[in-house]
Amino acid sequence: MARKFLFLVGLGAGYVLGARAGREQYDKLVAQADRLWQSPRVARARKDVEAYARQQAPIIAERAKAAAEAAPGAIADGARKTADAARDVAGRTTVIARDVAGRTSVVAKDVAGRTTVIAGHAADAVHDLAEKATDAAQDLAEKAADTAGTVTARVKKATPLSVEAPDSSN
Repeated sequence: MARKFLFLVGLGAGYVLGARAGREQYDKLVAQADRLWQSPRVARARKDVEAYARQQAPIIAERAKAAAEAAPGAIADGARKTADAARDVAGRTTVIARDVAGRTSVVAKDVAGRTTVIAGHAADAVHDLAEKATDAAQDLAEKAADTAGTVTARVKKATPLSVEAPDSSN
């Protein structure tokens, strides 16, 4: 029934706003709306709606009050749950961080030990190579000396002994 009333009010407002007939049509429409508003059916409907609203007002107020009273508890419960979750995450993060730090330390010690072993092997290899290079250099020096002696002896045999030195007095 309230829908019909709203429809009629909307229809009347549309007519008034859309009509070009002027004040006379507007006055007729206002008079009809007033008669409709004062009619027994509309008056009875108004009283029924008012009675229903008065009857439901305490119920609606109680529900609103209960919702308002429950809201802080729900918010506090949500805050507690959030804080608990944050503590749990922080605890887990601490455990994981300690585990990662421990593993990193073990790996670093292992790398240091392996580096020491590899450096020792490299030093031994360099020492062996230095000895081989020294031996090879000594062998080469001896062969060079032998070759120089052989060449000198051949040169002496091949060269006549009477080679005069050039006169530097001129």
